[in-house]
Amino acid sequence: MAIYPSGMYGAERRNWKHLLLGAAVGVLIGIIVVGAYFLLRGGAPAPVDAEAVAAAVKDNPDSARAYPAKQADANEQVATLINQAVSYLKMNPPKSIEARDRLNELLPMQMGAGQKQFIKEQLSKLSEEWLFSNRVLPGDKLCGYYKVESGDLLTKIGSQHQVPYEILMEINGIAKPQQLGADDTIKIINGPFQAKVYCSSFTLDLYLQNTFVRSFHVGLGKTGKETPTGLWVVKPEGKLISPTWTDPDTGKTYEADDPDYPLGSRWIALQGLEGAAVGRTGFAIHGTKDPNQIGKAESRGCIRMFNGDAVLMYNLLMPGVSQVQVLD
Repeated sequence: MAIYPSGMYGAERRNWKHLLLGAAVGVLIGIIVVGAYFLLRGGAPAPVDAEAVAAAVKDNPDSARAYPAKQADANEQVATLINQAVSYLKMNPPKSIEARDRLNELLPMQMGAGQKQFIKEQLSKLSEEWLFSNRVLPGDKLCGYYKVESGDLLTKIGSQHQVPYEILMEINGIAKPQQLGADDTIKIINGPFQAKVYCSSFTLDLYLQNTFVRSFHVGLGKTGKETPTGLWVVKPEGKLISPTWTDPDTGKTYEADDPDYPLGSRWIALQGLEGAAVGRTGFAIHGTKDPNQIGKAESRGCIRMFNGDAVLMYNLLMPGVSQVQVLD
């Protein structure tokens, strides 16, 4: 056993007493301050919905923190329905399609911002399983299997299902369209994909038919060149890879290999159908050389995306079919 000089031992005991006393006083002061704060606010903090917390943690521990508490603007009916929907994921085997469809049905309802965010996060994670994989889950009407016939082309198969052939290549691991062989069985997606752009939050929500897939951050038009609201459609033959572009303000023409080429690697031209979009030309969804412009109003009216997101959108939106709705 170690032996300490008596003076040192006594000093340590006094120091520990002082530390404990200081900690106790600090906790007491903290309690008083917090209590005073909520008293001035007009009440105690909102109680935690223990059932919602337990369900969220068990079903999805990585994202449970997104929906842990009973928030001031929360809809209690929606909270109950959320828990019912995610309960499908606890089943053995999990019923992911049932959970997806139930959660998607809740999105149009009036609810708290935290509840809507939680639902979108769950749907986004589920999309990796049912959409962006080579699996077709039981009961899924949005995806299926297709047996390739002699003479079939990926472009033809994609057109029949209203999706670009590029996404079929991606989910089926097909490196080149020519590798498609007769009697192959591939996964198909029943399109079309659609998008909704919200100017107030600089977000683009992607849907397959009417089912939410995921959200993306975007950049939009600056003051005086705002992105026109209304309904657009992807222009026929309007999807291009790194096209030559002329700046309408300066007249300077940019090629894809120019070091200051501004468009990123994809251009998805839009054609106005309704609202302020009618008759407008020159607008598109495209990438950007400056990621700092995402989430800001700095474009000439186009919808800018991170380059990787623009490539994905290029692979999902069908010319002449996929619609893009721009909302305030």
